Amino acid sequence: MALHFELVTPEKLLRSESVYMVVVPGTEGEFGVLEGHAPVMSVIRPGELTVYSGPNTVSARIHVEGGFAEVNASGLTVLAEAASEPA
Repeated sequence: MALHFELVTPEKLLRSESVYMVVVPGTEGEFGVLEGHAPVMSVIRPGELTVYSGPNTVSARIHVEGGFAEVNASGLTVLAEAASEPA
């Protein structure tokens, strides 16, 4: 079971992949999204998206500068104002 995750900035599509889970920095607090999550739309605050490739395996930490997150039947799409991965 995998979650389809896309990260988009105004400049380009940064990621489009199948992952286990993504933890999103919402304005009301962080929330985790797994496959089958209920549909939701949230404003995100500046912070870190944590991408998991397995239950205990972090595959990426991506700094985002606000934007929106949408979960629907297709997966999770994060529309970030800006995003960068640590070097």
